[in-house]
Order: sequence, then structure tokens, then C-alpha cells
Amino acid sequence: MKKLWILLLLVAVKLNSFADEGMWFLMHIKRLNEVDMQKKGLQLTAEEIYSVNNASLKDAIVQFAGGCTAEIVSNQGLVFTNHHCGYGAIAELSTPENDHLTNGFWAKTKAEELKPKALSVRFFVRMDDVSKRILAVVNDQMSEGAREKAINQEIAKIEKENSENGKYTVSVKSFYNGNEYYYFVYQDYNDVRLVGTPPNSIGKFGGDTDNWEWPRHTGDFAIFRVYADKDGNPAEYSTNNVPLKPKHFLPISLKGIQEQDFAMILGYPGRTNRWMPAGGIDQNVKFAYPAWVESSKTGMDAMKKHMDKDQAVKLNYASKYSSVANYWKNRQGMIDALSAHKTALTKAKAESKFNKWANKKENKAEYGNVIATINAYYAATNEKAKHDNYLTGMVRSANFATLPAQIGTALKTYTAANEAKREELKLRILTAIAGSYEKLHLPLEIDVLTDELTLYAKKAGNIAPYIAELAAKNNGDFTKTVQDAAANSIFASADRLTNFLENPSELALTNDPLYLISSALMNKYRENAPAQKIADENFQAAYRKLVAGILASDPKGKYYPDANSTLRLSYGKIIGLPKDPRNDASSNYFTTLKGTIAKYKPNDEEFDLPKRLIDLYEAKDYGRYADKAGHLPVNFLSDNDITGGNSGSPVINAKGELIGLAFDGNIEAMAGDVIFDHKLQRTISVDIRYVLFIIDKFAGATNIIEELKIVE
Repeated sequence: MKKLWILLLLVAVKLNSFADEGMWFLMHIKRLNEVDMQKKGLQLTAEEIYSVNNASLKDAIVQFAGGCTAEIVSNQGLVFTNHHCGYGAIAELSTPENDHLTNGFWAKTKAEELKPKALSVRFFVRMDDVSKRILAVVNDQMSEGAREKAINQEIAKIEKENSENGKYTVSVKSFYNGNEYYYFVYQDYNDVRLVGTPPNSIGKFGGDTDNWEWPRHTGDFAIFRVYADKDGNPAEYSTNNVPLKPKHFLPISLKGIQEQDFAMILGYPGRTNRWMPAGGIDQNVKFAYPAWVESSKTGMDAMKKHMDKDQAVKLNYASKYSSVANYWKNRQGMIDALSAHKTALTKAKAESKFNKWANKKENKAEYGNVIATINAYYAATNEKAKHDNYLTGMVRSANFATLPAQIGTALKTYTAANEAKREELKLRILTAIAGSYEKLHLPLEIDVLTDELTLYAKKAGNIAPYIAELAAKNNGDFTKTVQDAAANSIFASADRLTNFLENPSELALTNDPLYLISSALMNKYRENAPAQKIADENFQAAYRKLVAGILASDPKGKYYPDANSTLRLSYGKIIGLPKDPRNDASSNYFTTLKGTIAKYKPNDEEFDLPKRLIDLYEAKDYGRYADKAGHLPVNFLSDNDITGGNSGSPVINAKGELIGLAFDGNIEAMAGDVIFDHKLQRTISVDIRYVLFIIDKFAGATNIIEELKIVE
């Protein structure tokens, strides 16, 4: 079989010789990466990074809150992660009277540490390849539905076999679009408490303006602690729990960094699409992402009007706003980067060459229709992608788009139940109501839903039928429609819902105006017409064959699968970008506190700074955290391959010591989820010396410093 040298252009997932691209499985490091990593400076063995039987680096890395990464940094379960990863928990624990988000928080003793309602970390125990076992239960004659059913049945068996009667959480995941399967064993700890956080003006310095930008000057870190029972096992929150004694924790280096130094990152990257065909890229750039961007900005603007007027509202919606804003800028950056690089065109040319190979006599039966099927699918779903992203943006921003339908489902069951069953359901429903409405601000929710529905009806195309009916009646202006709905809906407040439980009425529920709107949106959100289901299945089969053909064409190649929230390692070096006049540093691979102060704008929401930090700068009181050159480092760049989910990941030097926390990427390389840019791709990290400086010199939290293993 002829090797497809065009594949590097097509999928950008094969390791190449001139850049450290790749998010690698830990179990494959010995075979695929150890020699190369050691040539680049690594002083550890593969066994010291990943071992099932002995303590290793992987034992210090945790998935944080389901969507970020964190690292254990002491023998008492202390955890470092990003400020933006802990943002929701910090906001939850804040009130106008004790505003930890704005003012910061530092527990001087373990008794002062604060427990959020729900926060967990996940430890990775082991993984293994079960591809042969799972693929043995399927064949090419199966429909996609039958294939999925057979695979899910086998997955359930594997997960049960490896859970040790519930001790572990086991997850089997598909890789290479269903061509390989691996299982992952985890252990979850749910008692996680806030230990320390800098004020928002440090942890989120630069705000949305600097997000995804370089040079950067953000102290993006927060500190938590994992607790366990007296035997070190996971346990729900209790005052009797004790700090976890981990198998391994990361020592912290104060030696500093130099350009070209080896750097590796371990973490839980969320999602990449490096194997995405040209049609998918084109669809995202022209249809999906513009809709997401516009809908997100609409929700953000409506939220911000109310957040700016009331500090309590600002705290209650801080996490939601931050999440929406992050992806708003990310999607716009993706549009710009993918367009500038002409990524879809590059892949389309390579796919054309692949198609010629696929239609040769020896390949035609297996791969001949792959490209045609994929291209036809994207052409048929472009408008749907636009609609779905307008709707997704509304769902992410407007609580009333989802909440009435979600709670209404439970209320339907409650209303139809007998007296005994109602009593059984009542407490569960009341708990859901309390959790959903505790910090909800009705005027904000009315405005967000109004603006999102108005945009949706105007731009989304094939919208939910009931919403189309309302739009016809109100000429596309939902202002009065939503105001009237809220005025007459049981879903407008927790009190109204509680009263409904005392006197339930099926007629009142099914005719409730907010319930009707929310149900229409959710039904459309979940809609899957038979014709669309068939098209989806044909596309998935073709996509799977495309990837299989690529793998089969060069079986000796070194490939890595797309990220999917499983633990990965990337390695590279400390390296900057071309000199930038906006950066005062002597080289453009790091920034300094001098640059932070240069951006200072008193009373500005994004660029204000605490007086204490300014005083320390003016006195040049950096303690032992200053660089040898005399400056205080803040952020730095490396060429590690990361994506969302890597936030909070440790940047580790050649000796296995912590040198920084990854928190962002540069907007010039925003196409990185689809194609790795060898010249521009950079990871932005907060220098661990800045983290320790803030803890020690700024906050005076010497109890935390004393707990760490610091290498001078």
C-alpha cells in the first residue's frame, strides 16, 4: 500500500521532526516518546512519569471540577489550579459582606478553609487498551445503531469488571473516531476546600481584553485542599475528614527558566478536532461559530447591564458570565485564525489527493465513497449548524431557556402522582428549586431571554415552531412577550413553584407561558428527525473509515488521538514570539511585574490593581522570588500543545519540578484545536515564582509557603 505523505497536511496529527506537537497517552510514553523527550532534556524515565505499581508524576495530577486540571503540591493534599478554574466555587463562597472574589481569601489555618457545595477532584489510577475486545463485537454489516448498542454493552461489562465493586470510576472512551478504545480507572474525592485565592484584580487581571492575548500579566491561580477519611479514602464532607496524603506531590522550583529549557505539561485537555475534514472547518467558520459568537455577545450584554448595577448580582452571575465570555472570544479567534490560515482550503486539497487514492481499484470498495459522503453531509447541514449554535448560545446564557422545561418534567410526574408518591418526590423537587433559584435575578433573566429570543427568531432560520408563532404575533420583538410570561408564570420564582406543589394543576403547568417557551426550545434542541439520524449515521461511518484509511496507510507512523478529557502529556520548550513593543521584558518569552504596573488603570474593572501590589513593586520587595536579572517574572510562553481543559495544568521542568501553571493560549494560534501551528502555537502560563510571591509577600500566607517543598 502506497504511503500517503499528504496525511500531515490532511490531519495534522502525525508527530513531525520540527515541533513538539501532540497530546500523548501516558501508557505510550515509553514506546513513543521517552527517547525523544530525553534528547530534548528530560532527566526522568517514563516509569517516573507513569507507573501503575509505583508512585509517579501522574499521581500528582488531578482533573479539577470536571473541566480543568490541578496538581498536588504538598504532602497534605494542597492543590494549585487556575483562578478561573476555581472561579465558580470562589463566587459561590462570596457575599457582598465577605467578597472573596473581589478581595481575595487566605486561610491561615485548616479550620478556616471553606467548603463549596459541590467540588471534586479526580485521580487517574491506570488505563489499558481494549480495542480488540470491543471491535470484536461489531462488523461492517451492522447499522450504526446496532453497532453502538453492541459497543455500549461491551463497555458496560468492562467498566463493571474494573470498578472493584464501586471503589473506582471506570470510563471507556473511543479514539480515532471509533477505531480504537481504551478504559480509564479513576478515584474521585468530593471534599475539596478553598485555601487561598488572590483578589480578582490579580487572578483575572486583564479581563476579557487580555484573554487569549500576549503579552499577558495575569496571576491566574487559586489554592484548594483535598480531604479524605482517616484511611485516605474518598468521603463526603465531614469535620472528621483529614487532609489527603497523596502518593506523589510536585516539588516547586525557584531556579527560574531560560528560553529553550525543556518543559512538559500533564493535564486533561477537553476537545480537539485535528482529524476534522475540510467541510467541517468550513461549516464552523461560515455558519456555526458566527452564530455562537453573536448569541454569546447578546447574552453577555444583557447580563452585564444588571451585573454593573448590583454587586450581589455580579457575584451570583460572575461564573456564568465568565464562561460565556471565554468561549465568545475563543470562537471569534477560531474564525479569524482558521480564515487567515486558509485551513479548510489546505485540507480540501489534501482530501482531493486522498480521494484519488481511495478510488483506486484496491481501495475503492472500502474507501471510495468516504469523501463524497462527508462533503454531502456538511453541505446538507450548514444551515442546521447555524441554527443549532444560535440555540446553543441561548441555552448557555438564559436560565429561563432551560429551567422551566427541566423542572417542569419533574412537576408533570408530581402532578400525575398519588398522594404517597407526591410526598416521596416533594423533597427532591424542593431541593432542585432551591438550588436553581437561590441566586437567580429575575430582571436579568427576563432581559437575557428577551434579547436571545429576538435574535434567535431573526437569524436562526428553521426555528422552533412555537417560537415562530410568537414571533409572528409580536413582529419579532419579544420584550412584552417575555415580560408577560414572567408575570404569569409559576417558574418566575421559587415561591411560586413551592405554592404550586401545594396545589398542583396539570392544566396550569401545560399552559404556563415560560414552560411553553422553554419546552419549545428544548424540544428543538433535542430534535433528531429520522432523515437527520440516517444522515448522521452515514457521516459517522464515513468519518470512521477516513481515519481508519489514514492509520492503515502508514501503520508505523506515530499518531496521537484527539483530546477528549483524558489525561495526556505534551512536551516542548520555553520559547517566545518575535519581539513585541508592548512587552517591556528583555525577551518576549516572559513578562514582568513592571509590565503589569504599566497596564494599571485605577478603578478600571479589568486593569485595576491592589495598592499592596503597587507598593511592593515600588519598593522592589520581591523577596526570594525575583529572577537573577532582578525583575519579578509574571507569565511565560512555551510551545506545549494544549487546549481547553488543560487550564491549571502544571508546567514541569526536566527534573519533574513545578515551574508554572498553564492558563491560556495566544489568539494568533486559535486554530490550534483543528491544526497545530508550529510557528505560532504557544501556551501561556503563570510563573510559579509569581504565584509564591503573591502568596508570601502580598498575602502574608506564610503557612502555605511552609507547607511546600521548594527547591532553591
